[in-house]
Amino acid sequence: MSDRISIVAEPRAVVGKKVKQLRQQGWIPAVVYGQGTPVNIKVENAPLRRALRKAGANDLLDVVLGDSNYTVLAREVQRHVTRGDLIHVDFLEVDLKVTISAEAQLVAVGSSGLVSEGVAVLALRAVEIECLPEALVDQLEVDLSLIDSVDGVLHVADLVPPKGVIINTDPETVVARFERFREEVAETEEDEYEAAADSVEVIRKEREDEFED
Repeated sequence: MSDRISIVAEPRAVVGKKVKQLRQQGWIPAVVYGQGTPVNIKVENAPLRRALRKAGANDLLDVVLGDSNYTVLAREVQRHVTRGDLIHVDFLEVDLKVTISAEAQLVAVGSSGLVSEGVAVLALRAVEIECLPEALVDQLEVDLSLIDSVDGVLHVADLVPPKGVIINTDPETVVARFERFREEVAETEEDEYEAAADSVEVIRKEREDEFED
């Protein structure tokens, strides 16, 4: 039995600018598309907000419309620029037997053991993945403890996706790297500057000695 979040919807005949009246009545206009003719629907505001809060970007939802059930992803959620109120939602209907492409966010876990010299940080925020709809994930972990030197980096190839998930992003793309503390970088630059200044002074002195002859 599916444990997906269900959203109860009703058919929607109102389109265009008239949907403003729906919102005033507590309904949010939406559309289901992807597997056939797009279906205009409306969903009660409060239940829809609760469902979207619980579901991640790659979590499957069931939109129940009368006797019909659509397995969907909330692909585009439009909100008011300042108030954040829901305005419209596009639901992408998926075929559970066909692979789908999506974006998975990268989340850092663990930490580098070189804490006295700097910190390991993410260099990439997301990767493209491909899998069957029921295998979709919102996030992939990046284990920063694998960075064991100041020159250490992690690439997409170092990520370990769940079973059934393929990462399509270039495997050579850097996902995490080590960054030295800024004070150390500043000291190194200062040392290099002083060394260069000493060299200039020596050259000038040699030239002055030449003129004395």
